[in-house]
Amino acid sequence: MVSSATAVAYTETPATSGAISVRNVRRVFVNASGEETVALERVNLEIQPGEMVSLLGPSGCGKSTLMRIIAGLDQPGEGEVVLDGVPITGPHHERGLVFQDPTLFSWLTVKGNVSFGLKARGIKEIAREVDDYIRLVGLEGFQNAYPHQLSGGMAQRVALARALVNHPKVLLLDEPLGALDAFTRMQMQDEILRIWEDRGTTMVFVTHDVDEAIYMSDRIIVMTPRPGKIQEIIEVRLSRPRARNHPDFFLIRSKILEILHFAGEIRENYYL
Repeated sequence: MVSSATAVAYTETPATSGAISVRNVRRVFVNASGEETVALERVNLEIQPGEMVSLLGPSGCGKSTLMRIIAGLDQPGEGEVVLDGVPITGPHHERGLVFQDPTLFSWLTVKGNVSFGLKARGIKEIAREVDDYIRLVGLEGFQNAYPHQLSGGMAQRVALARALVNHPKVLLLDEPLGALDAFTRMQMQDEILRIWEDRGTTMVFVTHDVDEAIYMSDRIIVMTPRPGKIQEIIEVRLSRPRARNHPDFFLIRSKILEILHFAGEIRENYYL
């Protein structure tokens, strides 16, 4: 049983931000026939504490593979990923992960889902902590609701709270808004930005959506088709909150589409 002193110390722990270093990462997958597919080829990337960075590129370019390696769910064949100077060798609560599918436990309430990871870590006295994060994501009053009673956007808010309640240094978001309708998606973009500004957590955001990347990011990492390499890094020097119809927004959009064209991968769904 965790003492009340320990519980209070946990509750009052401030949000922290982590620095990520991706160093010469290469990842090759081998199928049952022995054929190799190079998913990532010599990727090098530095992400500063508190940054909001998007990984952008066509399907199969290695965005999610890189995300899984940062999360510790996969290991590179060569190279390494380091968080605050410590090599990542497996999953850890310092790195929260939110998928496109919220993957909530259907038999648990909102509060049960958010508190699940804390309980698994042996942290018992968590009622106030969990309530705070449910409030943070805008679900106050829904603590006792079950996943089947929630909309897609609400379920994704629960997934965010479940990741954030562990005070991660880095929050990894793997196309978390891809399954939502356009209006809910824009609402959730603003919600994620509000939480990011409030907590100061380093966030890495995987997306196929050029406009989403520009709206959300400090920097956009444009990746090539397989094998995944960094094609270019775009700094988004637009003030916040950002206007999607601002001329400078369109200039950045045009530049990214041009880069994707040179990569041979402009597709109709990039034109939003």
